[in-house]
Amino acid sequence: MPVTDLLERNAKLYGDEVALVEINPEIREEQRVTWKEYELIQPTSRSYYRRQITWRVFDEKANRVANTLIERGISRGQKCAILMMNCLEWLPIYFGILKCGAVAVPLNFRFDEKEIRYCLEAADVDVLFYGPEFIGRIESIIGHIKSSTLLYFVGDQTPSYAEDYYKQVSNASSIAPLVLIEDKDEGAIYYSSGTTGFPKPILHLHAALSQAAEMEAVHHETNRDDNFLCIPPLYHTGAKFHWMGSLYAGSRAVILKGTSPETIFKAVSDEGCTIVWLLVPWAQDILAALDSGKLKLEDYQLDQWRLMHIGAQPVPPSLIKRWLEYFPHHKYDTNYGLSESTGPGCVHLGMENVHKVGAIGIPGYNWHVKIVDENGERVAQGEVGELCVKGKGVMVEYYKKPEETAEVLKDGWLFTGDMARQDEDGFIYLVDRKKDVIISGGENLYPVQIESFLAAHPKIHDVAVIGLPDKRLGEIAAAIIQVKEGMELTEQEVKHFCIDLPRYKRPRQLIFANVIRNATGKIDKPKLREIYCGERLVEQQSKG
Repeated sequence: MPVTDLLERNAKLYGDEVALVEINPEIREEQRVTWKEYELIQPTSRSYYRRQITWRVFDEKANRVANTLIERGISRGQKCAILMMNCLEWLPIYFGILKCGAVAVPLNFRFDEKEIRYCLEAADVDVLFYGPEFIGRIESIIGHIKSSTLLYFVGDQTPSYAEDYYKQVSNASSIAPLVLIEDKDEGAIYYSSGTTGFPKPILHLHAALSQAAEMEAVHHETNRDDNFLCIPPLYHTGAKFHWMGSLYAGSRAVILKGTSPETIFKAVSDEGCTIVWLLVPWAQDILAALDSGKLKLEDYQLDQWRLMHIGAQPVPPSLIKRWLEYFPHHKYDTNYGLSESTGPGCVHLGMENVHKVGAIGIPGYNWHVKIVDENGERVAQGEVGELCVKGKGVMVEYYKKPEETAEVLKDGWLFTGDMARQDEDGFIYLVDRKKDVIISGGENLYPVQIESFLAAHPKIHDVAVIGLPDKRLGEIAAAIIQVKEGMELTEQEVKHFCIDLPRYKRPRQLIFANVIRNATGKIDKPKLREIYCGERLVEQQSKG
């Protein structure tokens, strides 16, 4: 059953029940200029902006989007991108794209102008929905976007080169379009990146989207009484497909803007959330606030909160041990996955396996797993090899990139690029990554991009970027900088130079030293990690 059928089912069975709630604690009502035709609920007992829609309204909004696109000639297989911050409009637009038979292309809101342009071209995008936060970036590349592309501005004061989303959609029919959607149809293109730093377009069928929804509901026993708190960005496969467990069960979800411990606890308490997906930094912030007394459990209604799970990066076992000291009744799960495997869950710990914290877990629902050597042969239990996964959630291809696809897809198996081992009980542990990607606070950082940027500095002779362990973020980007002979370079100069680099890509630690290269001239990153990761761990341990 395609996920569009799940939405229509929920509209019929639970039409008057709330499907989605949006909470933004940092905005006043008079500042809100982009949202219309949604039910606004702002009781005086709450100090934040809140909106909600029912399953029926959700489905009707998606139908209006679909019919708008059909009226403009968009048909099966054409690509429609979404470049928006989390909001109540996001999911109806996504499902409207699917309902007209088109392919949804969510874009990372952190992408700069060049990355946006590249992604639009790589996915053959014909339609772009974008919010007011991205006006500057779109205006800077408008001359490079093909003239036939439909631009829908989701906000007020629509730019002259775009169309008013609200005006167009409000005039469209709310009846479901007569478009047959099947599991074998193309459904979505998500973006990931390899070691080069350039995003790769990942094509998924509707069957993969449906598998992710069912898998999430099975893994976490999601039922009609649950309420999922969604904090990460919806462009991300993790947020989207964890939420789809709520879609599968027909249960409520809350889209929260804000990651402070107080904001999270207030949302859980006020909305009665039962399932919360956190990143490691947010969980650590919560524990620190509880330890310091800044956050007090007795100030919130948290008894209904039954599950806390974490994904997107390795989880320190000590964190979960401390978490369960505060929340002994909580179930816990961790999820492993890639955008190429429709996000998290192809391997998961399992709520009943908290005694195995430190492992990424066992094969997920309807997934198969193997660990292989360099020749593709299974390794013996306990030995390290490359983790491979197989199931309906595996991508079709890197869109129009046959060579890159062939490197990772072999006989239906997705070669993840992650090195792993399996213990005597069948639980899988990650050992290292083949791909030179730094995961910092759940975000992927690509060293080559940062290295290329820093190499342009007139005083830098050579540079290497590696990931160093960090208690809060999992990893941070560290730049080993070799200064040109006879010159002096300060940290302040480098930081000033990095102002033109997006904030999340700026290295958090600068190390002035020689860059080690091997005999073939390649940067010897394993050696650099051996040197500086050890120093970093000693430094953190000394700080407690």
